[in-house]
Amino acid sequence: MLFIFLSESSIASSIGVYGKYGMVSSRSALASNVGIDIMRAGGNAVDSAVATAFALAVTYPSAGNIGGGGFALVRLPNGNVVSLDHREKAPKTAHRNMYLDSEHNVINKLSTQSHLAAGVPGSVDGLLLLLETYGSMSRTQVISPALKLARNGFPLSYDLAQQFTTVLGKMKLYPASLEKFSKDGEPYIVGEIWRQPDLAKTLKIIMNKGRPGFYEGSVASLIVQEMERNNGSISASDLADYRSVWRTPVTGSYRGYEIWGMGPPSSGGILVIQMLNMLEPFDLESMGYGSSASIHHMVEAKRRAYADRAEYLGDPDYYPVPIGMLLDKDYARQRFADFDVASASSSENIDPGIWFKESPETTHFSVIDNKGTMVSFTTTLNSSYGNKIVVPGTGILLNNEMNDFSIKKDTPNQYQLIGREANAIEPGKRMLSSMSPTIVTKDGNPFLITGSQGGSRIITTVLQVIINVIDHGMQLGDAVTLPRIHHQWLPDQIIHDKYAISSDTRNRLSALGHKNIVESKSGIGDANSILVRGKAIFGVKDPRAEGAAVGY
Repeated sequence: MLFIFLSESSIASSIGVYGKYGMVSSRSALASNVGIDIMRAGGNAVDSAVATAFALAVTYPSAGNIGGGGFALVRLPNGNVVSLDHREKAPKTAHRNMYLDSEHNVINKLSTQSHLAAGVPGSVDGLLLLLETYGSMSRTQVISPALKLARNGFPLSYDLAQQFTTVLGKMKLYPASLEKFSKDGEPYIVGEIWRQPDLAKTLKIIMNKGRPGFYEGSVASLIVQEMERNNGSISASDLADYRSVWRTPVTGSYRGYEIWGMGPPSSGGILVIQMLNMLEPFDLESMGYGSSASIHHMVEAKRRAYADRAEYLGDPDYYPVPIGMLLDKDYARQRFADFDVASASSSENIDPGIWFKESPETTHFSVIDNKGTMVSFTTTLNSSYGNKIVVPGTGILLNNEMNDFSIKKDTPNQYQLIGREANAIEPGKRMLSSMSPTIVTKDGNPFLITGSQGGSRIITTVLQVIINVIDHGMQLGDAVTLPRIHHQWLPDQIIHDKYAISSDTRNRLSALGHKNIVESKSGIGDANSILVRGKAIFGVKDPRAEGAAVGY
């Protein structure tokens, strides 16, 4: 019956999957159905989001997690929007030069493929705090579905089986990782039942004990022991002292719509609004989707916003991020004042704006209920499968988020993003993120929930979904499905999905001075989104990856 239900409820069209009372769109059909079942049982969108997130830790292990962190943006039934930062933190022993050798050169793979790469996980604390604050169900109700999936197992899809085969080579040094993701070192095949007994035990402890079940007691001890055996940094006090933080969402407007995003240490909310502010004076609709003119305008806005990201954005608890300036429409116009409609800028000549004081692998899912509660939730381990290390006895896959810090000034991280002082490593600091959970309202009413995976490409993916819907008037299915482009200041190149740029458009862009135009080897983004039109709800699972939008 499950397979029949999935095949009927997940058939997308240009408008998306229809729902009347609620919708979940995520990277895993199993997880989306968990979320919908929670709403059918009387839970709200927050209950559904928490259950979906725990289920993703079981069914989509390359990014779904309890060993990483993320951001949650929530629009409440009364119209208020709140945001929860459960981003990972640097351990207390972390220091600025921890990934550099004696000559201050970056030590290869130390910040991505070692125990030292892991930040203090925030997912469990964040999910439980979100549930306690705005949920209506118990831990048992929202964690039980994930626990059953881990204990009983589920048939591996082609995508997951291929992922396991691909990643096993990088896990060969870690026995617990090989035990979890292979059969005595041999790859799983499509359709085999995959069970995770250690993760099931951990989930049961969290379900019974709550936050102390992860950050104290036996699970915490196993994490610390693994760190001590392998020169990692996370200590018992790092885990015990971790706390999520409620942040003020960033907000802006675009053509009469209200745009809500996550503030720092996310860079996504600010950059999306900043780029929309730069583009608002221009008639993108008349330029047309995919035209050289519209691509030229978007690239130049992206170029300037990402330059500001490198200079000004970091953890606001450690660095005075000029949020007001970066969101200001006058600042955006000043930033775009040197834009030439007939010529491309050079990234080498684009500096951060003047401050007038005033991984890769991530996963995003969207949820809405019949009361208008909207949840835009992005979570990550950074790289696909994090640092590839499973903590023995727990089933927990560790993140490699420390690479998201600026480990050396102006030295690109694994996503080729440049960082400086604002994002330098400090003990207890949260690393800068590109995660961009986004909510759009119209006259205060629900309109769009979106976000993406994709490292540095997350922000530009979200930008294009918004522009496709608002400027180009697309149905949600088209807005999410159609090919995308990406530019991030440095390296100075336009990256694009296959078919995003025609030969004629490429020639026109080259004539404008955009010389480095490269087709992406993989799809740009994974924007699992929900659109509200009147009393109808439409959900779309981005076709660049498997998963499902499920409504009822």
